Amino acid sequence: MEYEVVHTDDVPMTDLSESDEVPPDLRIRALDEVLGADDVHLKLWYFDPGEEIRYHAHAEQEELYYVLEGEFSLKLGRSGEEEYVEAGPGTFWIAKPEIGHGHRNVGDEEGVVLAIGAPAVEDPGLDPHGLDAEDG
Repeated sequence: MEYEVVHTDDVPMTDLSESDEVPPDLRIRALDEVLGADDVHLKLWYFDPGEEIRYHAHAEQEELYYVLEGEFSLKLGRSGEEEYVEAGPGTFWIAKPEIGHGHRNVGDEEGVVLAIGAPAVEDPGLDPHGLDAEDG
């Protein structure tokens, strides 16, 4: 099909705590899988208070994030140059390849973040402290 339309409530929720291969133990809705996206990863991530995606980087993938609900503390930048930024609903941020990024729900309510990553390749998180600043 050349197009697909789906409501968020119709996308199955996946509990990542049931998988040893995928940290962290969050819940996601894999929108890309339901929509049949080939060139982009598209996920809704659900964070209870205190839950986080730890500071990491990707070799190839550029990631764009958008806060739909909740209050987050972002850790962004190259190793040794990290900055912390507060982000609430309506906030976008981007992490280019090999640039460290992570975020924690610092609010008292559930937080929801839309994550868009391209290209849609297997690109597991790397330790930003192990990347040479000259490589990026």
